[in-house]
Amino acid sequence: MAGHNTRVISLTKKPGQTFGFYLRMEHGEEGHLIRCLEMGGPAELAGMKDGDRILRVNGTFVDELPHSEVVDIVRNSGASVTFHIMDEASYKQDKAQGANLSGPQSKPVANGVTKEVPKPKLCYLVKSGASYGFSLCSVKGQKGLFMKQVIPGGVADRGGVRVNDRVLEINGENIEGSTHDEVVAKTSQAGSSIMFLLVDKETDEYYQNKGTGIGAWLATTKYLPLKPRIIDMTKGPDGYGFLLKEKVKQTGHFIRDVDRGSPAERAGVKEMDRVVAVDGKEVDSCSHEQVVDRIRQSGNKCCLLVVDKETDQMYKQGKLSPIIFYDDKKDSNSPPSYTEAINLPAPVRPSTPVQEREEELMPKLCKMEKTSAGFGFHLNGIQGVFGQCIKQVVKGGAADRAGLEDNDVLVEVNGVNVEKRSHEDVVEMISSSGSFLELLVAKKSVYDKLTAQGVTITRKLLKEMSYVEVHSADTPETKMEEKHQEEARPETPTEPARERTSSSSSEDSIDERL
Repeated sequence: MAGHNTRVISLTKKPGQTFGFYLRMEHGEEGHLIRCLEMGGPAELAGMKDGDRILRVNGTFVDELPHSEVVDIVRNSGASVTFHIMDEASYKQDKAQGANLSGPQSKPVANGVTKEVPKPKLCYLVKSGASYGFSLCSVKGQKGLFMKQVIPGGVADRGGVRVNDRVLEINGENIEGSTHDEVVAKTSQAGSSIMFLLVDKETDEYYQNKGTGIGAWLATTKYLPLKPRIIDMTKGPDGYGFLLKEKVKQTGHFIRDVDRGSPAERAGVKEMDRVVAVDGKEVDSCSHEQVVDRIRQSGNKCCLLVVDKETDQMYKQGKLSPIIFYDDKKDSNSPPSYTEAINLPAPVRPSTPVQEREEELMPKLCKMEKTSAGFGFHLNGIQGVFGQCIKQVVKGGAADRAGLEDNDVLVEVNGVNVEKRSHEDVVEMISSSGSFLELLVAKKSVYDKLTAQGVTITRKLLKEMSYVEVHSADTPETKMEEKHQEEARPETPTEPARERTSSSSSEDSIDERL
């Protein structure tokens, strides 16, 4: 009975985005519910409905699992996930009749289908002589343009291009609706190098059957000739031994002044490498201060994803972030070191830093600007009950960049205390805040300790504890004042002198020694 009413839905999302729905457990309702479908999001487009119940995730029966475990399974699925779901009426009817919902599946989903999903491919070609070694043609009865006459051993062949590959993008621009002449013109205008997004017949049919669009965020990077580098470093007594530089007129965070023999040099860091991610989190949209904080919060070990100038230019030509290299590694059979660097939590600090961290009982002031995907977090609360906490912070979203984390307890919204406000009131306050939002939050452990001590959590604690807001508006005066305070602070054995030997601000750059 249950299998007859079960639907199988596979979803794919772009990096930094969500699948377009909230997964909830609600008082008085059984099962894991689909709620708050994003209009035009992957879930809605695939046919999910409000109130649907999730029975399986990637083949695993989850109806009887705790909510947090189901959320973890979905998050750990990467960019693609397959659900077995039931509509609300069928679910309730089967539950009332005592049906076995864990019975045979509508369609077999074996051992995590996401690991076996075929991928489009990115191919970067650098012209040798007069041509790339391929031709383009249309096929009667088929949409798009296809690769033909790929010369064996030529530039295209060596770059991963195969006969009958369909062309989806040229240099990051979709050309599926372009004519043959327009695509030939784009190829000619590309100059001496070009980035293609291609799909073979099997992969094309797979996504067409799913009714899912194909984009570069799904692609494998294995054919690209230049690779980002994963840098695992262990801090020495004088820090990591490099300067982090941000140029005001140039986007990105760059490595400068790598000390000879330092942990950074031994790990393979090069002068003018651009830092793309810290411990698996993309930092392109982060401020200089946020990147520095992330590196310092890593403890004694830090993992950077970096690109040299040539690799950076290749990815930019395809209008891509090198972070897709991480996603591709996670979906493939990567060496254990990559998996550990990306997925494992930051290592525990030695006894002294841990003690210092425990003494930092302070809230966080997080300021964010809404994007097309919203603020990028879910407010968890129970209807009619006081107390709200942060859940489902979207990686790379506005909330994540502002420093918001899962399980943070919400204290204030735009300067107004909400600890005694109902869930409905707080949701309305956030919804009516417009494009900008300011939240005062505290990690749950910090919140519990402060309230147990009878401390009222307000913004005053930030000033009393010399807390510098992540998103504060830095003026030359405030930056100079902070710099003087740093220079006046005496060094101690628990604060190595090299940790921050250079911190300056000018019209051209901001530097930070790490």
